Amino acid sequence: MAASDRVRLGALVGAIDQGTGSTRFLVFNAKTAELLSHHQVEINQKFPKEGWVEQDPKEILQSVYECVEKTCEKLTQLNVDITNIKAIGVSNQRETTVVWDKTTGEPLYNAIVWLDLRTQSTVERLLKQIPGKNKNVFKSITGGKNGGVHCTDVTNASRTMLFNIHTLEWDSDLCHFFDIPMDLLPKVRSSSEIYGLMKYGALTGVPVSGCLGDQSAALVGQMCFQDGQAKNTYGTGCFLLCNTGQKSVLSEHGLVTTVAYQLGRDKPVCYALEGSVAIAGAVVRWLRDNLGIVKSTDEVEKLAAAVGTSYGCYFVPAFSGLYAPYWEPSARGIICGLTQFTNRNHIAFAALEAVCFQTREILDAMNKDCGIPLSQLQVDGGMTNNKILMQLQADILCIPVVKPSMPETTALGAAMAAGSAEGVGVWSLNPGDLTAVTCERFEPQINPEESEFRYARWKKAVMKSMGWETSEPLSNGNGDTSIFCSLPLGFYIVSSMIMLIGAKYISGIPK
Repeated sequence: MAASDRVRLGALVGAIDQGTGSTRFLVFNAKTAELLSHHQVEINQKFPKEGWVEQDPKEILQSVYECVEKTCEKLTQLNVDITNIKAIGVSNQRETTVVWDKTTGEPLYNAIVWLDLRTQSTVERLLKQIPGKNKNVFKSITGGKNGGVHCTDVTNASRTMLFNIHTLEWDSDLCHFFDIPMDLLPKVRSSSEIYGLMKYGALTGVPVSGCLGDQSAALVGQMCFQDGQAKNTYGTGCFLLCNTGQKSVLSEHGLVTTVAYQLGRDKPVCYALEGSVAIAGAVVRWLRDNLGIVKSTDEVEKLAAAVGTSYGCYFVPAFSGLYAPYWEPSARGIICGLTQFTNRNHIAFAALEAVCFQTREILDAMNKDCGIPLSQLQVDGGMTNNKILMQLQADILCIPVVKPSMPETTALGAAMAAGSAEGVGVWSLNPGDLTAVTCERFEPQINPEESEFRYARWKKAVMKSMGWETSEPLSNGNGDTSIFCSLPLGFYIVSSMIMLIGAKYISGIPK
């Protein structure tokens, strides 16, 4: 790349995308939204007991440093001047909890991942005292012996049970109820403002000026800025968000009201309705790791394409209960409709169909809450590379599915928030300035009657999956307690808060 080419690149913006399975650092051109380079590091998950899911906070932090350094090295090799990186945005896995010692900067325990179930019985006791079922807690702490900024943004704070999404402040009544000192909580800021500067590595001194929970970041990256626009992210699970504008819509059909984004300290807050599916990409990994039906996740698409039908086989992957719109903790995974003709190809097809059927259920609930049927669904996430899945989704929804050619919409959303922050100003979010994104469009290819028939049989299978487990813990014979029942997404997020309560006593804070 010639020197003149380097000059024409203009301002660049980086994005840290810290997810459940990996950490990545990506660098975009602020004018064209072109992805220039990135680096990815997988994150290990620990399962010390049944129902427990943990990650090493130090491993997460180190992965961020590694990704930043490796990406900068790649850019240098491409003859790109990294001093053109003017800001960094952060997108993170929501609800996962880490508690730090504010003096030493050392974590008090592993990060408790959003899928963790350990405090089920405690949560159930709390729920008997609290009206409603939307219980969410997220904790994000930075700092330590070398200082730092202890803050989070409104999208992450709204995933807690301690935050008032209307006043945009921690709720003193809820904090009092859960016995959480409010000075333990981070300061809440908008999703787009300068929080601090990078202190280490190749990008020392670059402002960190954007922060969004991963699903909110994807909504921004998909440029869903208008009321009624929606996106679905296909990752470990599925997360469908619909922008409801400056009005917070309370769902009557099993969805969650959340903060979508606030792109500036003085900008209005926009809200969203969200529906969550626990098992999406995870079902493909289950076929690979647990059953050995496939050797790689890519093989599922080939198996499904070989038959083009499930041959009446339906797979309900309720491994940890059912999320929206059922919120049914007693459900368990089932595969039904099997015959002697059924083979692994049909099961692979049924697994992909299950992802699409679950999305259909959420979209139906969303259409009822919003009153305006969605005309198309914008999609992103790793699973969208599966063309069979995307065509199935269009067939089952009976509306077009639109996939952007640049799949890194979550990181793009974080970069857009960072680049548009006051004091940075290298990325314009004015509608006329936004770069048009080329898309691949999947149109429905089956008639609506066929779609409804298959959907009705799926619903029948879902009913059969319910009521398999009770909430009573059982002994595994070794003196440990096994957890055989999951909780809705909001339920287990409360488990994170139990960690905070315990941390208060570990750190010596008096009652």
